[in-house]
Amino acid sequence: MVTPDSIKASIAAGIDCDVVEVAGDGQHFEALVVSGAFRGQTRLARHRLVYAALGERMRAEIHALSMETRTPEEHARQ
Repeated sequence: MVTPDSIKASIAAGIDCDVVEVAGDGQHFEALVVSGAFRGQTRLARHRLVYAALGERMRAEIHALSMETRTPEEHARQ
């Protein structure tokens, strides 16, 4: 079963993150990912990095994931 913690662990294993927060009900998930790797990246490129970290899980296990991706500087301004 997919849990917020398992998604968080997969993202953290694939991207050097300052913050990873994931919430969800088992089918729909929301993530906040803060990483220096996002500097200079478009929103689409940032999302691709997260999808790459999740790998096959995005196709097989995770049906809906909305995410907010920020650099540490963007996150500090929030």
